[in-house]
Amino acid sequence: MKKIIALLLSALLCVGLLAACGSNAADEPAGSAAGSGAAVAPAADDLSGEINVFAAASLTESMDQIIAKFTEAHPNVTITPNYGSSGTLVDQIKEGAACDIFISAASKQMNQIDVTADAEVNTDGSDFVVQGTRLDLLENKCVLAVPEGNPANINSFDDLKAAFDQADFLFAMGGESVPVGAYTQKIFAFLGLDEAALAAAGKITYGEDVKGVTSAISEATAKAGVIYGSDAYSAGLTAVATATEEMTGGKVIYPAAQISTGTNPELAAAFLEYLQGAEAGAIFESVGFSTLK
Repeated sequence: MKKIIALLLSALLCVGLLAACGSNAADEPAGSAAGSGAAVAPAADDLSGEINVFAAASLTESMDQIIAKFTEAHPNVTITPNYGSSGTLVDQIKEGAACDIFISAASKQMNQIDVTADAEVNTDGSDFVVQGTRLDLLENKCVLAVPEGNPANINSFDDLKAAFDQADFLFAMGGESVPVGAYTQKIFAFLGLDEAALAAAGKITYGEDVKGVTSAISEATAKAGVIYGSDAYSAGLTAVATATEEMTGGKVIYPAAQISTGTNPELAAAFLEYLQGAEAGAIFESVGFSTLK
């Protein structure tokens, strides 16, 4: 009998030891090597280096946020933005400026450096777009914006047309090489307004890019102007009317692409992919853009 009790106690002791071993194994922290006690290091971030992003001025606020998010997640990465009129950025690229990614406020400016584009737009056969990387990234809207208090009492494009008869009325718009200016010219044509005659009469002031136009409206230097919906939102301006596709000659599309003068194509590809993702998309949409990818 004593022998049987001893055997039972021995068996119970073995079970206890096995349970303790199992508990210790389960308590090992995730990523630890079994039995060694040494933690396995997390996978290193393989993104590093620098890229230059040339972006239309209307992207300033959203891109600054997106770049901050991306570089926070990838601390070995530096992204330098260059904001301006899409036409000015194209000129800089043609002159050899180091540009890894270009985002234009209209297809025309991207076409001017895309060798596959119509020769009527790419007149000199410029070949700077890395083929296979171009995509339509965003859509915006052209809006009629007014300063605080709406001093000219403009609430529609028909009101704008009538406002040019006011003695002290001044309208702000971009120049022809600025995408928002080209869209405004189409709106003028739709409304039957003579831009040249109005400019000669001192009724129009021109901004070098959409931010210049926005500033003229914000400061009430001009009593109305056409800018993008995203800029009106960022500047806290009232948009009293939105131009239709018929008025602007189509959708307001922002294409993006890698550029051959860049120095870090791998990082550029990773950032361009990030721009198409949910996190970047949420930031774009928060200021009034519509994402297309």
